[in-house]
Amino acid sequence: MTTEFPPLPDGVDFNASFADTTSDPTAHAPAPACALNGCAHEKEAVIDAGLRSLDHYKRSLPPWRYDLRQRALPLIRWETPYLAWLQAKLRTPALDSYFAITANLGTHTFFMIGLPIMFWCGFASFGKGLVHILACGVFFTGFIKDFFSLPRPLSPPLQRITMSGSAALEYGFPSTHSANAVSVTVYAILCLWSPDNPFDPKTKLALEALSYFYAISIVFGRLYCGMHGFVDVIIGSILGAVISFVEFYYGPPLDLYMQQNGWTAIVAAILTIIVLVRVHPEPADDCPCFDDSVCFAGVMIGLEVGTWHFAQSAFAAIPFDLQALGWLVVVLRVLFGVFIVFIWRELAKPTLLKTLPHLFRLIETWGLDLPRRFFMPASEYKNIPLHLKVDNVLPNIRDLPNLITAVRHPKRGRSVSIGPQSAADAYETLAYRERKRKESNASLRTKGSVPELANGQVGRSSAVNSRQQKPSDFEKQMGAGTVVVSPIDSHQPNGDLKSNGDPDLYVGQQDELGEKEVFSKLIRPRVRYDVEVITKLIVYAGIAWFAVEGVPVLFEYIPGLGAGHLQLS
Repeated sequence: MTTEFPPLPDGVDFNASFADTTSDPTAHAPAPACALNGCAHEKEAVIDAGLRSLDHYKRSLPPWRYDLRQRALPLIRWETPYLAWLQAKLRTPALDSYFAITANLGTHTFFMIGLPIMFWCGFASFGKGLVHILACGVFFTGFIKDFFSLPRPLSPPLQRITMSGSAALEYGFPSTHSANAVSVTVYAILCLWSPDNPFDPKTKLALEALSYFYAISIVFGRLYCGMHGFVDVIIGSILGAVISFVEFYYGPPLDLYMQQNGWTAIVAAILTIIVLVRVHPEPADDCPCFDDSVCFAGVMIGLEVGTWHFAQSAFAAIPFDLQALGWLVVVLRVLFGVFIVFIWRELAKPTLLKTLPHLFRLIETWGLDLPRRFFMPASEYKNIPLHLKVDNVLPNIRDLPNLITAVRHPKRGRSVSIGPQSAADAYETLAYRERKRKESNASLRTKGSVPELANGQVGRSSAVNSRQQKPSDFEKQMGAGTVVVSPIDSHQPNGDLKSNGDPDLYVGQQDELGEKEVFSKLIRPRVRYDVEVITKLIVYAGIAWFAVEGVPVLFEYIPGLGAGHLQLS
């Protein structure tokens, strides 16, 4: 296996940097700092960034949250070798493609594109229930993820199979995919067997079986793909089921209350959602969970406003009749609706990102801003780059060809990686490695030591060896991922630590065959701006409003797409 090292800051060559390192255990701690700064022969005491990184979560989280995290972390570590053993037993190319593709059926993107169709094809009540459970599932799983800041099961020994590059950047506990899949399945089954369901028993049974198959494929697929552990999918599934039961039994009375109390109830609901967004926990790392939660909070706002106002209008009485309209008209209605949603997003997002910073700077002068970690306040920037991708929930129009290609050619769209993919992965690799170092003698030191970098041993994973059949064999590979910590950019020019005190992380990832390891700097998430939160709320509230009210009203003003004539007949 070969190891490729890219150029580092200040023109330092990685191979040259480690050429003079020795196998002396005492050289392990200061070596990265000295090697990367060209001070290998100096004897000054250097604070090891690697040891500092072991306290990352202790420094980043409140003591009570850190204590809860430390209590839950052993469960994630305990289950990892069993997950790797299960994956090695079951993996085939066909299953890789199947579970990578079906994972898309549990994503936010799939539901954001599919759910509006419910409102355009006569299933508004069922669609609203699905939006409620999915929005709650995304919000509360993201809430818990950021609260605990728990990593995904380690890779290696697991291999991660995915078609989404952003999924691995999130924390692992609990599984949002599992929550979405189980909530949809439970809610669908409850609706199927409700007394007012018009389907015949055979149809109900077939749809119920399909619902179970869908949930099992998504939930088990998260284990198979190495993206989640048993605890992640179990808690996610329980949360999804609870949300569905609450929506099924208490959703209709709540909707009736909203309709009867008018704007008072609507404003109260909006304020409640905004408060929930504000109290969303600050994560230890720059995790995109908060972004997803904000998007679906916006969806809930637009949904409640739109459905309440639409119910007061004469358009609400217009029926939907597939046979009377015909399939061609229905398809045209769907295409038109999707077009309107994408146009709204493409126009509203850049407009808001351009105008809101001026308002936010004014608010800052009044002392009314509510800063959030990892988001830059408006007073610290002038302009926001054009075509900024502010979320991964709904793709941009320019992204659609890539999505189609990924579905048509799944092998081209999916990736299989071995090694840390996020800051949470890297910190967990370092922490587990340090734990094993303390428990073992020098001969059993893990493969990530700096002296072994020169010999090309770092990051070598035998997880691809299908002959290993025991969980204990995979346990030995935990913490073997390549992570090197450099304090170069963690200091200001005057030598003081930056405010966050976080070092640069360099991680190694192998390709699917394990023949080559690419060693690169862990890319920090892009700069995020304070106005993005309000932008997401407005954009996704608008998407929901167009889906439940705007587009159905527009149908009636476009010749051939309306259904008003059915009401007259």
